[in-house]
Amino acid sequence: MTEKVTIPALHQMKHDGTKIVGMVAWDVQMAQIVDRAGVDIVSVGDTVGVNLWGHASPHEVTLDEMILVGKAVRPGVKRALMSIDFPSGILEQGIEASVTAAKRFVAETGANIVKLDGVAEFPEIVTAVDKAGVPVFAQFGITPQTAKKYGFEYAAISKVGAQIPPEMKDQFVAEAISLEEAGASLLDITNSGPVIGAAVTKAARLPVIGGFGGGPWLDGRMRMSYAAIGYHAKTIDSTGKNYANVAKTTLSALEEYVADVRASRQIKGQAPIKA
Repeated sequence: MTEKVTIPALHQMKHDGTKIVGMVAWDVQMAQIVDRAGVDIVSVGDTVGVNLWGHASPHEVTLDEMILVGKAVRPGVKRALMSIDFPSGILEQGIEASVTAAKRFVAETGANIVKLDGVAEFPEIVTAVDKAGVPVFAQFGITPQTAKKYGFEYAAISKVGAQIPPEMKDQFVAEAISLEEAGASLLDITNSGPVIGAAVTKAARLPVIGGFGGGPWLDGRMRMSYAAIGYHAKTIDSTGKNYANVAKTTLSALEEYVADVRASRQIKGQAPIKA
């Protein structure tokens, strides 16, 4: 796909059975790379707080911080749809605060759609934001915002392989339909597992996309770019499989750079300076 991605185009992909590809990015360089790779959605995720800035929790990210990251990503996204996450706490402030935040995101970052995390309890906010002219990417399932509500510790259920218990299928199908009827444009289910994920995907008219706990039973997948390419520092010593181990490659390259400087050699990538 070379033309710009639109929400109707994503809806058509679900109808045609074509999987939707999403990736999380937090800076212009990564945004350019994932856009060129052909992803359909570039998501400016609130995980930036933990993974890029070292916050203790994703709940610490503020609206202004998310706008700053959105501004950094936007110039790199030329073809894909750009989504940006609401920070924790705004939904609880009510309709007016949520609509104001959504409008700020669009005006100040150029986002095409806003992702409202843990929004199943707030269908009225989905409706209000949509009516204000801002498309909604509605996230539900077991998320950092909703884990305690469903009786889970998120630290446990967010581990690879964790999933919503199958006996909760009817509840999450109902939440998907509710969000769809409220005016959402896309759905993002977290920790769905093959039973609930497949049931929600079949029941919903909208594309159903997932990150943690997702799989081929969904209409599409979302993956954090740093995780996909093994960029995290912890990946250096990891035995897990990623699409690359950029952290290890980076460490090796920088050790070579350190050695060159220590040995008074000209560093690579810099034009020699004549004496």
